[in-house]
Amino acid sequence: MIFALRCFLLALCLTLTLPAAPALAQDSGESQPTGTIGVEESREQDAAIAQRIRTILSELEGYEDVTVAVKSGIVTLRGTTLDAAKARTLNDLVSRVDGVVAIENEVVESTDVVERLNPAVKRFQERITQMIAWAPLLIIALCAFLIVAFLGVLLARMKQPWDRLAPNAFIADIYRMLLRLAFVIAGIVVALDILNATALLGTILGAAGIIGLAIGFAVKDTVENFIASIMLSIRQPFRPNDAIEINGDEGKVIRLTSRATIILSWDGNHIRIPNSTVFKSRIVNFSRNRERRFLFDIGFEGPVDMEAARAIAQETVQALPFTLETPAASVWIDSISDAGIILKVAGWIDQTETSLLLAKGEALRQVKAALEAAGLSIPDTTYRLRLDPPFGALPAPATAEEAPEAAPVPSAPEPAAPAPTPITETADVGATEEKELEAMVEAERAEEGHEDDLLDNTTKVE
Repeated sequence: MIFALRCFLLALCLTLTLPAAPALAQDSGESQPTGTIGVEESREQDAAIAQRIRTILSELEGYEDVTVAVKSGIVTLRGTTLDAAKARTLNDLVSRVDGVVAIENEVVESTDVVERLNPAVKRFQERITQMIAWAPLLIIALCAFLIVAFLGVLLARMKQPWDRLAPNAFIADIYRMLLRLAFVIAGIVVALDILNATALLGTILGAAGIIGLAIGFAVKDTVENFIASIMLSIRQPFRPNDAIEINGDEGKVIRLTSRATIILSWDGNHIRIPNSTVFKSRIVNFSRNRERRFLFDIGFEGPVDMEAARAIAQETVQALPFTLETPAASVWIDSISDAGIILKVAGWIDQTETSLLLAKGEALRQVKAALEAAGLSIPDTTYRLRLDPPFGALPAPATAEEAPEAAPVPSAPEPAAPAPTPITETADVGATEEKELEAMVEAERAEEGHEDDLLDNTTKVE
């Protein structure tokens, strides 16, 4: 009975202890050889395994300080390596040798300063040797690049055909810049082809594209202004000294630069408008045509012969010496409102010789005088206020018997309206102020130290 109990306990112990060995091997995390273990032990086989491992390690870099010992197929590795990764790869390497039963890897990472610096010094020496060996080819590739790039620079410096192909100097400079860039890229391709490294071109262009995209987002406004400058310099929507209006800003054009359009306001102030705003805005060019129309209103009240008034106003405006015959002056009834009947009077002038504001004022004066001379009254805009006494403030009026008969008071005669003096002389309406502003603009453009002007005086306005 006791013997049977002992056998049962022994079997239980064996059952509990046998699976423990594989679990330890799994937990070790190290690569160990697999397969069936032979029952024969051979010193010759151990020596052969050790010699084979030493031979393999001698051919690999970084295992000079590793020692190998083999007993009963168990390989013990000791020593140091330059990094831990090389020590870990020893297990995979040794496990592939036939006859290895187990591996004891005791190799550690070296902390010796000289030993760790030696590979870096060796790599540096190898790089120097490679550079010396490649120096002639590198010099040839560099010379090829410089020759191609220099050829592009020479072609870009030529005035023709770029000045003839481009509408202005700014676009010609852009053509030259693109030509230089194309030759630089061609020089890089030639140099890389000599070095048999054309595969790097895709990497270089890809990196340049990413860098260009990042820079484009960073300087979005500057790039937008630059592109708008190119478009404006091609289209030439105005010339120097043109009277224009952009987003409510009026004045004469001084210059168009690569960043902004500069105009001189009627008050003599400089206004800089970004070219991106100019390109996207509504531009009114008052100087595009020599002929320009002035326009003003004349109002009437009461019974007035509107046809006679219209004919007098039209004849008067057309007869002015500064009014053009073609297009002819025109007058029409514009509206009828509480203020009376409104006539629109229009006439045309040559704005290069006549001031628009002075011509409008003189025409208005002459038309008013002609209408008054014809007996047509222009409404008086004066308002009369009558203040009645409040209710109950005055005593009741007396009866007819009580009130003394008041003597009649003679009414004063109304003063006769003075007859309008006919105007025979016309005031000077020459474009003196406009010419003075033009002289200011020319003086501004003649000053040195300013940015290049992108406008062409000879180019027709679009």
